[in-house]
Amino acid sequence: MPFTLLIHGGAGKITPAIMNKQQEAAYSAALKEGLDSGYSILQKGGTSLDAVVAAISCMENDPLFNAGRGSVFTKKGLNEMDAALMDGSNLAAGAVANVRNIKNPIVLAREIMLHSGHVFLSGNGASEFALSQGIEMAPDEYFFNQARYDQWLEIRHTNFTQLDHKADNLKGETLPNPGHKFGTVGAVACDEYGNIAAGTSTGGMTNKRFGRIGDSPVIGAGTYANNATCAISCTGHGEPFLRAVVAHDISCLMEYKGLSLQDACATVIKDKLVKIGGEGGLIAVDAKGNYDFCFNSAGMYRGMRNSEGKELVAFYG
Repeated sequence: MPFTLLIHGGAGKITPAIMNKQQEAAYSAALKEGLDSGYSILQKGGTSLDAVVAAISCMENDPLFNAGRGSVFTKKGLNEMDAALMDGSNLAAGAVANVRNIKNPIVLAREIMLHSGHVFLSGNGASEFALSQGIEMAPDEYFFNQARYDQWLEIRHTNFTQLDHKADNLKGETLPNPGHKFGTVGAVACDEYGNIAAGTSTGGMTNKRFGRIGDSPVIGAGTYANNATCAISCTGHGEPFLRAVVAHDISCLMEYKGLSLQDACATVIKDKLVKIGGEGGLIAVDAKGNYDFCFNSAGMYRGMRNSEGKELVAFYG
C-alpha cells in the first residue's frame, strides 16, 4: 500500500504581505522537520498512529507553533493546552483539554487512549493521570515565549480573544491581529497496512477565559479518523468548527453520500462552514493514500510527503 503523511501548522490570514524571507525559511524548516519525524516512521513500516504522534510532538517542541512549547497565554497569563488522537483502524481515541506543564499533550492523548479506559480527560484530573503514567512534564519557563507574551499583553485588559487571524470579543467585533500568525498543529497519515490516523494539538486562543475549549480535542469536530472514510485534522476558529462537527461531517458525506475525499472536504469547508462564519481549514487522507488540503482562509501552513515521491511544503492559498 502507498503511505502518506500530511501536517498543518495553522490557518488564517497567512499572506506574503505578513511573511518575510526569514519567516518563510523558518516555517519551511519547521514543517520539513515535522514531516521528517513522522515520515521516517512510515518508511520503516511503522503505524500511522505512531507517525502522527511523532510529527505532532516535533511541532509541539517548536515555539513557532501555537501548541506545546509555543502555546499562547490565557486571560490569567497561563498556558493551557488541548490535544486529540484517533486511530482509524478501530475508532479508538484519546483527548485532553486544559492541561498545563505537559511537554507533549499529544503523547498524553495517546496514553489516555491506550491506558485510561476513557476517551477525554481535562484539567487537574488529566494532569493527575499524566503523573501516574510518567508523562514528561516541563516547568512554566519552558513554555514562556516573548512574542506570545507580548501578544497577550496587548489585549489582557480587554475581553478580546485572539486567533491566528483576528480577535473576537463577546459582541462579535473584530480587531486586526498585529502580525502574529500562530496556529494549531495537526497530522494525518495512511500507513502501508492501509490504516489511517489523525491528531491535533493546540494552545487555544490568546486571552481565552472560563476554561474555554475549542474544536481541536473534540472527537468528530476538530479530529476524526475512520478507515472506512478518512482521517481529518482541523485548524481555524474553533467555535464554528464545533457547531458544524466538521471532521465527522466529512466522514459522513463520504460514508452515506459516496462523496470523494476532496468533494466532501470542499462541501464542508467552502460551503457549510462559510455559511456560519467559520474560517480555517483542514488536512485529510483516506485509506488508499488519497489526500487533500482544504481551507477557506488566505493561507495554511502545511506539508505532505508520500511513498510515490511527492513532497510539498506551502503557506499561501
